[in-house]
Order: sequence, then C-alpha cells, then structure tokens
Amino acid sequence: MIYVYLAQGFEEIEALTPVDMLRRCGADVKLIGVGAKNIVGAHGICVECDMTIGSEVYDNRLEMIILPGGMPGTLNLEKCENVQKAIDFAFEKSIYIAAICAAPMILGNKGLLCGKSAVCYMGFEKYLKGADIPSSRVCVCDKIITAVGMGAAGEFSLELVKQLYSPEKAQELKEATLC
Repeated sequence: MIYVYLAQGFEEIEALTPVDMLRRCGADVKLIGVGAKNIVGAHGICVECDMTIGSEVYDNRLEMIILPGGMPGTLNLEKCENVQKAIDFAFEKSIYIAAICAAPMILGNKGLLCGKSAVCYMGFEKYLKGADIPSSRVCVCDKIITAVGMGAAGEFSLELVKQLYSPEKAQELKEATLC
C-alpha cells in the first residue's frame, strides 16, 4: 500500500503523476486528504481523496509514503501532526519516503537528511540540513527518494516504480507512456 498525502495548495502534477504511474503497475495507492476529503491544489484543481488523515492504517502492508510539493501545500503538510507521525513511522520502519519539489524541506527540517543525498526545488536547499545536494533531478538515498519539481514528475514516478518493482518494470512503463 502507498499513501499520498494531499494538503490544500499541493502541486497537482507532482501528486497525480506518481499515483497514475503506480496504479498502472497495479499498486494499491491511496490519496490521504489532510483536513478534508476534497483537497484543492495550487492551481485550483479539486481532488477527492480516498480517505482523510487519521483513517489510514500503518502496518506491514505500507510500502511507501509520498509527499508532493507546491505552496502552500508543503507548509500545510509540514504543520500536520499526523503527517509528521507518518514520516516518523516510515523512517523508523525503513519504508520508502518520496518527496518532490518543496516537500523534501519537511524531511530536512526533521533532520532526516543529515549525511544523505537529496534534491529539491531550487531555493529550498537551505532546508535540506546536512544533506549532500547532487545536480541530478531525482535522487535515491537509502529509502528516501527526492526530486526537484513538477518538470521531473515523470522521472520521479518512474524511479518510484523502479524502487518498488524493478528497473524492467520502470522501463516497460516508460515505453508504454512515451516518457
């Protein structure tokens, strides 16, 4: 199971591209609404989530959590206590944590990127406390996957598929979607 957390002001492409790509692979992906079931993105697109925060279950079926960026979506995710608990759970259990655009700042502010490599939207590097910041658009370090932003949403999504399934499955999806 994969949880994608949506808060008011999230970046739509960064959230929905991974959902689409992972579901094409058969993944059980759930959209979790922070504060409501219907969440409006940064560009006015309203998304109906599968459940609201607090109703998700954390057990051995959880494979990954995804934090899309966007403003003020990232700030709204960061200030949510239940999102913080989800991050802590995933980190402690070595479950994948994927964050794109501004969202890696949440991990940096928690101190989870110290000694790791991570990327983010330009200008947010100062929040990646203690991280090495390579010049790549997508970065995998242990169980943390980060990406620079909306323009890298396809690459980010394919990397999630690669990590959860296989390089072959990611290549197959890349060819099928003309990425």
